[in-house]
Amino acid sequence: MNFEIHNSPDIFDRLEPEWNALVSRSASNRIFSTLEWQANWWYAFDPGPLHVLTCRDAGGRLLAIAPLFVDRIDGERVLSLVGCKEVTDYLDIIIDREALDDLLPAIVDQFCRMQPLYDRIEICNVPEASPVLKALPQLLKSRGFNVEVRQEDVCPVVELPATWGEYINSLDKKQRHELRRKLRRAQAPALDVDWYLVGPEHDLDVEMGHFLELMAASDHAKSSFLDGPGNRDFFRNIAAVMMERGWLRLSFLTIGGQRAASYLNFVCNNEMLVYNSGLRPDTWGHLSPGIVLLAWNIRHSIEEGMSRFDFLQGNETYKYQMGGRDEAVFNLYARSL
Repeated sequence: MNFEIHNSPDIFDRLEPEWNALVSRSASNRIFSTLEWQANWWYAFDPGPLHVLTCRDAGGRLLAIAPLFVDRIDGERVLSLVGCKEVTDYLDIIIDREALDDLLPAIVDQFCRMQPLYDRIEICNVPEASPVLKALPQLLKSRGFNVEVRQEDVCPVVELPATWGEYINSLDKKQRHELRRKLRRAQAPALDVDWYLVGPEHDLDVEMGHFLELMAASDHAKSSFLDGPGNRDFFRNIAAVMMERGWLRLSFLTIGGQRAASYLNFVCNNEMLVYNSGLRPDTWGHLSPGIVLLAWNIRHSIEEGMSRFDFLQGNETYKYQMGGRDEAVFNLYARSL
């Protein structure tokens, strides 16, 4: 096995022909591991020295990528995965499934060799089902690290049935009644409620401007977040890339021709990922536009043949009212003894 560490961001360009093919062969086959996400996150935030660890077999085939960087947190140098941890819901080391058992111990050995670069390791937002999460703590402990694994958050997920009727019937009786009531009210002709998905016929930059306005209007926390350095640019850039790849599902609900709610979703591996949302609660809150648009998104996902509807991180009540069941994500912290 041939390991290399790449410090220049041009590694994203050089690995472009191989990166996503490896992601598709890995257990971390999620949109947040793709080259598109990783590179755009890096260029948007550029948080510290880059150290992308790659492994190839004797024939030159790419077997693993650990896209790492060193951040400064509380005066310490922290080795983390690119994307950790804001705006990225799932992360993992990208390893060919067929080679994982052999490669992961060797990757940990590489972490040990890199120790002059960092004071501690923090690998965040790893899904509970990750084989890396299962094996990595013990491998690090065996090499003299003190390791702690803590749950970071939950990602409520709906396993989608074949039909909208089956989905509705899967909900709690009270929630089923409430959802039907809200949908009936939204369909009253006098309200002139409609929705649309942004497609090639739309100006994405203009539509993203509308989305960011609605996101900022949702609550103070979202507004403050968007004012942070790089965040608005990241949203615009990642939406453009997702649109180009056919992975974007940006939807709007309109009332009387005015945009009242929006969802920025992604499609990956036959799953719909609810990345972020926006609405005007002071103006339209009494009509529950966010829930109505969410329901229409779920119905559209079922009609597209999606298998899962992933709400991503956060335990907001509405996710469970719409049928979400928790899947956890964890952070791993390690420090050499």
